[in-house]
Amino acid sequence: MERHISVPFGEETACSLKAGDYVYLTGTLYTARDAAHKRMQEALDKKEPLPLDLKGNVIYYMGPSPARKGKVIGSAGPTTASRMDKYTPALLDLGLRGMIGKGKRSKEVLDAAVRNKSIYFAAVGGAGALLSKCIRSAQVIAYEDLGTEAIRKLEVVDFPVIVAADTNGNNLYETAVSDYLNNRQK
Repeated sequence: MERHISVPFGEETACSLKAGDYVYLTGTLYTARDAAHKRMQEALDKKEPLPLDLKGNVIYYMGPSPARKGKVIGSAGPTTASRMDKYTPALLDLGLRGMIGKGKRSKEVLDAAVRNKSIYFAAVGGAGALLSKCIRSAQVIAYEDLGTEAIRKLEVVDFPVIVAADTNGNNLYETAVSDYLNNRQK
């Protein structure tokens, strides 16, 4: 199924998405990778506030390349999501509604996504130049010293993703392999 949704979004929208759905996101995304996740965890450990309100928001695991002249942002492809797995359950418990990356997630992340009615979206790796065309603005909002790993606020229009894991625990990384193997044997 193909869907167009606005971000941030709520539990009802999250629950309506199913693994395998093609989704076009319009609105606000936040970027954060390993170093930013580590800093957010350190803030949580010290009972300090996070630099953004996670409730209903989506974090894109992306570190952009520098923007060329006249462009908002450089290449903006996804990074491997599993590198954030040790930090993600705590963020989901604080209301993070979605994550965008590439690759499989740990059982702990998938369980936390189900528990919190959150979605894991996959973006196509290697398509960073094309994905950057959907980004209308990019602004560093925290951890500027981290360079490309700083937290950025992105405004996007029709940003293409696929629901990789939904709120019911359906995981495209598992079902797609199973479907492929079953079809190959026929």
